[in-house]
Amino acid sequence: MQIHHLNCGSVRRIEPTYQGPAAAHAVNHCLLAETGSDGLVLIETGLGLEDVRRPGDTLGADWVELSQPVLDEDETAVRQVARLGYDPGDVRHIIVTHLDVDHCGGLPDFPEAQVHVLATELDAALGEAPSFRYRPAHWAHGPNWVTYPDAGSGDDWYGFTSLRPVGLPPEFRLVPLGGHTAGHMGVAVHDGDRWLLHCGDAYYYHRELDEDPHPHPLLDLVQTSSEVHHDLRLGTQARLRELVRRHGDQVSLVSAHDPWEFGRYRPS
Repeated sequence: MQIHHLNCGSVRRIEPTYQGPAAAHAVNHCLLAETGSDGLVLIETGLGLEDVRRPGDTLGADWVELSQPVLDEDETAVRQVARLGYDPGDVRHIIVTHLDVDHCGGLPDFPEAQVHVLATELDAALGEAPSFRYRPAHWAHGPNWVTYPDAGSGDDWYGFTSLRPVGLPPEFRLVPLGGHTAGHMGVAVHDGDRWLLHCGDAYYYHRELDEDPHPHPLLDLVQTSSEVHHDLRLGTQARLRELVRRHGDQVSLVSAHDPWEFGRYRPS
């Protein structure tokens, strides 16, 4: 299975915490997986066309002021899918780790796709929107939601509970990773050689996965101010560090916003 790494929305420029890497815009790291029989699967959508064209309306003025998005239409998932030679209708499935404004803004650009999300996350988004976090413009078109429980059932995946997404092959797993939002999850994809776990906002900076973690001061401010359960979020990060320690030869981890981590897969 071929997996494309896409930045679907550059935001505020940030500095690294150590010598070497240059400053870079934080990203919205999305994955586009080409399956043999189930079309394209988009994991996260980043910012969409209407976000770029009408940011104050769809993203919210406060979010725009804080995040400082670049708002480049060429970075939207729908434009990148087209540059790869596909029609937007080829994206038959979208999996979102959660429904924060910057993770699902592209949903309206793929109105026919099935959208896979944890039920608790969808309930929270529909109940709280409009808010700084959840923006109803992103689902006003009436997505084809496919929802899942986040506890009590599922298969074991390297010590984590995992769920099999409906209509997709066993190379895809949904992995609840609690703490950031009410129904936050990761998405695991097997490319034929190893697993890649998109952790969404379970961590923000690659050095948080070190045995001696070093959060990024600005990104850590964002994640602590937006968490719904502090201890659960920290416990999730500890489990992810243990996953790297025990199974780093079988599983790679990526987060949603770290530009230097993204650069390992899409070097400039």
